[in-house]
Amino acid sequence: MDQFKGIPSVENVHESTEAHGGVEPTNPLVQLDPGLFVWTIITFLVLCFVLAKFAWKPLLLSLKEREDTIRDSLENAEKAKLELQKITSESEEIILKARSEAQEIHAEAKSAAEKVKSNLMAKAAVEAKKIKEDAEQQIRVEKDKAINEIRLEVVGLSMIVAEKVIKKNLSREDNQTLINETLKKLEGYDA
Repeated sequence: MDQFKGIPSVENVHESTEAHGGVEPTNPLVQLDPGLFVWTIITFLVLCFVLAKFAWKPLLLSLKEREDTIRDSLENAEKAKLELQKITSESEEIILKARSEAQEIHAEAKSAAEKVKSNLMAKAAVEAKKIKEDAEQQIRVEKDKAINEIRLEVVGLSMIVAEKVIKKNLSREDNQTLINETLKKLEGYDA
């Protein structure tokens, strides 16, 4: 019974209720009064007119502006998205082009390096051949010089030997003839 504590019991009924014969008076807002009904409708219509005249139009205008702003923002966002996609695709194309150009430059540099290498190798071969030929020429010259010196030494020794054998000094003409003959013999013994 604790749940009904807040509800007044029959014993606690208000004195005014007893004064009116035990019946509670009805609320004037709940009673149907035709005058009040008409005034309520008129007040409602005036309120609707005032709201339509002064509140609805600005409210609808601000809603329209808000709608336009949102629409413009969405269109701008879509345009920005398309522009971003375009820029992204262009940047990818630029990157691909730069990579292909880098590969071409690398290939050209490699080709140029190979060409320079082959040119240097050819020059080195020519230079080596020239040095070899110069060395061979110098060796021939030194060899000829050495052979001539040996010939002269042999001629000198031959003359000394011949002089001792003959015990006399030959004339200049005889000496030259002997030298020429000895040289001819030595030419057959070239090293």
